[in-house]
Amino acid sequence: MYRLDPRYPPAPGTVLADGWEAVAAQLPSEPAVVAIEGPPAADWQTTAARLTAACSLPVRALDIRTRYASPAVVRRRTMSAPDADDPYYCKLAENPLSDLFDELPRDDGDLEGLLLVYGPGASLVLHDVLWYADLPKRYAESAVTAGEAENLGLPGERAELKRLFYVDWPMLDRHRDAVVGQLDGWVDVQDPGRPVFLDGDGLRASYAALARRPVRTRPFFNSTPWGGHWGQRVLGFGPGARNTALGYELIAPEAGILIGHGPDAQAEVPFQLLCVLHPDEVLGPESHARFGTSFPIRFDYLDTVGGGNLSVHCHPKEPYMRERFGWHYTQHETYYMTLGSADTRVYLGLREDADLALFRKEVEEAAHDGVPMEPADHVMTFPAEQGRLFMIPAGTPHASGAGNLVLEISATPYLYSLRFYDWLRPDADGNPRPLPYEHGLANLDTERRGEAVARDLVQEPYVLRRGDGWCEELLGALDEMFYEVRRYALDAGAVAADDTAGRFHVLNVVEGEGVTVLTAAGERHALSYAETLTVPAAVGGYRLESRGGPAKVVKALVRDRRATGASPS
Repeated sequence: MYRLDPRYPPAPGTVLADGWEAVAAQLPSEPAVVAIEGPPAADWQTTAARLTAACSLPVRALDIRTRYASPAVVRRRTMSAPDADDPYYCKLAENPLSDLFDELPRDDGDLEGLLLVYGPGASLVLHDVLWYADLPKRYAESAVTAGEAENLGLPGERAELKRLFYVDWPMLDRHRDAVVGQLDGWVDVQDPGRPVFLDGDGLRASYAALARRPVRTRPFFNSTPWGGHWGQRVLGFGPGARNTALGYELIAPEAGILIGHGPDAQAEVPFQLLCVLHPDEVLGPESHARFGTSFPIRFDYLDTVGGGNLSVHCHPKEPYMRERFGWHYTQHETYYMTLGSADTRVYLGLREDADLALFRKEVEEAAHDGVPMEPADHVMTFPAEQGRLFMIPAGTPHASGAGNLVLEISATPYLYSLRFYDWLRPDADGNPRPLPYEHGLANLDTERRGEAVARDLVQEPYVLRRGDGWCEELLGALDEMFYEVRRYALDAGAVAADDTAGRFHVLNVVEGEGVTVLTAAGERHALSYAETLTVPAAVGGYRLESRGGPAKVVKALVRDRRATGASPS
């Protein structure tokens, strides 16, 4: 059965406390400066007030946000003028959090109790104890969309998603990654009435254990105007939600791991910190050298079952992604059809006879004048047959049609859908959806057309190896893409052996009840239909054992550098 809350026990000796009284009990019992770092979306007033009320010592609180430089100065430092003029994107901010301040506060007086410095940037103040109060990124995106949040360094002003994605998150992530080794405590504040605390040493010890065993991140589904309802009907996620369009199985910048003993005593910690603290163990030495601490592969669902067509779009080519947007590798994708049919469609690649001038004209008329266009006049379509893999290198126009469940197996960058056409569809508030088609046209691959699309991007599987009751197939690999997609087919009761061989694997059960993953170290991890599992490079040898009947498991891994030519980084 698909688990909405996969959970792992904390390392032995970890201090795990829940509730404000228990969390406040972890504060120092003698005078000290306590810095509590974290994102703007956290409820900082409640955090400071509840800790102050529950503390046995007198507390003086300092909201670090009151010491930021002026909003005009923060904007000027964190976003260039050309980026500010682009309504859709800007280059990833590389600023340190110190750029939020003209001068950091200093406290030279004698402490009679606790000085509680809180808010984004609090850790920059000289302190004795450092905590991180975290709220997963999905909360920030939802709050910004609803007009209920602020951007980093701009308190009191209405936030915008562009700054959240490309300025706030890169700055906050870089700072969090830099301080995780010094944290004395981690506080999950998703429930403002019942926070959960992990001590810093216990947090790092738990990460050390997770870096050497298979691990599943907490799934999450988001709604969009085109979304379907498969996630609600089959997985039981968000029955009251508008739809379950986007299933976040493993998107490293947003993914979390649940550590705890039960739903009332668990903390969600960022998956990305596994790669920061243990890059060789998780990624493997070669991937660490190529991608730094960025986990380079993501798994997510695109649910249009009972929904509508996705927008026709492409993703940035590598030089554009690096120079214009600031990522050092780009957004190659693949679509694996977990559900589909001969009657539903995938849009992929230019037709042989595509007229680029006419395509631009129709895109502009749709965007500016609301004139409908027919994408199939320019873009090829293919039957979305269940089990088929479609390769989507950067620059390729594509979309999933209505009625499909796509397992998107892709490079990790995920916020760069350069839309050409969105079926004249409004967003949830009735406004036109963003169409950054000029970016799309600047990246459109005009060379691979017609027959070359079908030959290169819709590959036929072939068997790499087989054993008693199982085989492993290669579903798709391209020279310009740094990862490849394979699939295990197992008969009932079959056991297939594999080895990470220094490279992490990502698995997903696409057919059947599920499998059990058994490692050489004796770890056992059940993996059910539709679930995704990361197998760190340090795991080494492992086996897949089907349970309850035949099963199919998709596997993605970074290709050997010798097979892909030049490094993408």
